[in-house]
Amino acid sequence: MTKKLIIDGTPIEAEDGTTLMHACEAVGSEIPRFCYHERLSIAGNCRMCLVDVQGSPKPIASCAMLVGDLPPNRDGSPKVVSTNSPLVKKAREGVMEFLLINHPLDCPICDQGGECDLQDQAMAFGVGGTRYQENKRAVEEKNIGPLIKTMMTRCIHCTRCVRYMTEVAGVEELGLISRGEDAEITTYLENGILSEMSANVVDLCPVGALTHRPWAFNARPWEMEGTESIDVMDAVGSAIRVDTRGGAVMRILPRNNDDVNEEWISDKTRHVADGLKTQRLDTPYIRKDGRLQPASWDDALGLVATKLKNASPDKIGAIAGDLAGAEEMFALKDLLTRGSVKNLDCRQAGDKLDPKLGRASYVFNSSIDGIEQADAILIIGSNPRVEAPVLNARIRKRWRRGALKVGVVGVKTPLTYPADYLGAGPDTLVHIASGEHPFAATFSGAKNPLVIVGEAAYTRADGLAVLAAAARILLTASKGKDAGWNGFNVLHTSAARVAGLDLGFVPGNGGKDVAGMLAGGMEFLYLLGADECDVPRGAASFVVYQGSHGDKGAERADVILPGAAYTEKSATYVNTEGRAQQTVKAGFAPGDAKEDWTIIRALSERAGAKLPYDTLAELRAAMYKVAPQLAALDHVEARVVSGLETLAKLKGATSSEAFAPGIADFYLTNPIARSSAVMAGMSQLRFARDQKLSAAE
Repeated sequence: MTKKLIIDGTPIEAEDGTTLMHACEAVGSEIPRFCYHERLSIAGNCRMCLVDVQGSPKPIASCAMLVGDLPPNRDGSPKVVSTNSPLVKKAREGVMEFLLINHPLDCPICDQGGECDLQDQAMAFGVGGTRYQENKRAVEEKNIGPLIKTMMTRCIHCTRCVRYMTEVAGVEELGLISRGEDAEITTYLENGILSEMSANVVDLCPVGALTHRPWAFNARPWEMEGTESIDVMDAVGSAIRVDTRGGAVMRILPRNNDDVNEEWISDKTRHVADGLKTQRLDTPYIRKDGRLQPASWDDALGLVATKLKNASPDKIGAIAGDLAGAEEMFALKDLLTRGSVKNLDCRQAGDKLDPKLGRASYVFNSSIDGIEQADAILIIGSNPRVEAPVLNARIRKRWRRGALKVGVVGVKTPLTYPADYLGAGPDTLVHIASGEHPFAATFSGAKNPLVIVGEAAYTRADGLAVLAAAARILLTASKGKDAGWNGFNVLHTSAARVAGLDLGFVPGNGGKDVAGMLAGGMEFLYLLGADECDVPRGAASFVVYQGSHGDKGAERADVILPGAAYTEKSATYVNTEGRAQQTVKAGFAPGDAKEDWTIIRALSERAGAKLPYDTLAELRAAMYKVAPQLAALDHVEARVVSGLETLAKLKGATSSEAFAPGIADFYLTNPIARSSAVMAGMSQLRFARDQKLSAAE
């Protein structure tokens, strides 16, 4: 039903469930607020959003009043609402005066200056002075963790941070204690919060009470230039904004994307920025007499080209890493396959995913926002809380609406929502598939069942059999239901994996996979940012590493070709749900480092197999012919459940061995994170806390 209103002289019809605040904004009236946030529950405690409603004896908090709850006028005429009457103006000035009574007014030294809601609204809706002469209240600083700097004297008790930690992050360790002027926000047990998404509270804080400790006082907001890009720390592809000053990345903040990350990002995404500045490769190196020596680009590329031309095609291999963009993977594959090389692989972890089985067999088919439609979820060999914290928050969001059952097969770990622990290994899947397990009835009775298969499941030796079993469980539960719903989901942890599979960066007929190449006998091995696999000394007689950081791959290399990080190039990445997105160049690579595809293009010319594209646009045009789905940016194609039949029909025995954890350390999953001092500190802190909890148990 709708209700007629007249807001600031403009007639409007609003749905009964619409808040009065949103109805006012629909006609263009600005409503100030501090406590209200679109993604959090309504608190109604700042009183800044007061409006004047006809017939009401006092102003009404518009964030907490639904249009349908407004009492009708006796004569049936529409309610008249004013957002700028003298009564409203005086009420807002009074609220602002009270808020500033105890606020320290230290704006010149506050790290929130320039992007502070209190500053902006005091100018727009406050008065020019205060009548309060007494001493201001002081509040002791709190230990909220190493990522969050506190100045709790500035706190206005909007409780956004409390509601976020409780409702979104699922870590109920922050709250409001005491009453009156003794009220304060604190952690209950005086411990730092170690949620993987804790730093989002700083974005929510409307004042300078919570600020980012790692980059405090490094730069003012107006000194930095923002570049809209995407994150590659996991496979979710969160929308981010990279703020730079003088070409150096100063901070990373979230952007809103309702289909992917809403407006949240993980702590690793946000605070990995210092890793972009340390342990960087900024010049080519050639190993001489067992030591890496700086070299010119001509010498390095000339040596690599000579070794490439002299090696036998069946003894040449290439491994693409977790942070490689689609453009460089396409260029490297194009170069090597022109020389009949078949030893290619982008699956560093040993994934048993095969693009020949169809795209539905290796992506998150339901899409990330599709999680909100699920009413039963089966998690296999995955811990979404550390593998994809933002996606895990979406599962919690769905759970908070009610009527959701979650079952877990794998390592028993604390998630941010209740889950039934079903078993440790593939044996449980066999029981569910046969209908013997009690969860099978729950899953089959769901309208929109959803399966999430994690890296710990599909990287095992029996990974393909596990995937097939998961597909059979989903197909059985989907019989007779909406054919357009495909709840089979593969959760990747690598930003580069889906694009690599889309491009066919996998072994050709008779070609070797990662394990085969590392087993030895190779004459030439090209590591395209591959740092997650240990290359033995006897794996290849000549190893080339192309990447941005001096990590594991660089240690083993005979030649190092310095590339660009994700903030220093325009590259295509495909997230776990198959959504193609592009990073945007926010700064320049250090020293002599170059964008990755240009390095391969230059190498091809020296190797006598010049690639037929000289610009990024020409390369992408050629790439889109091979994988047209990469051209559909920010689009997720519909995938029906029937696309899983080939995978489900695969036969194979599963091991009784329990699933292992997919990620050993959330904070140290890639070379950029391992180069970050902030991430190293968080890793040590998490380890110490885990040890303490284990001892207590």
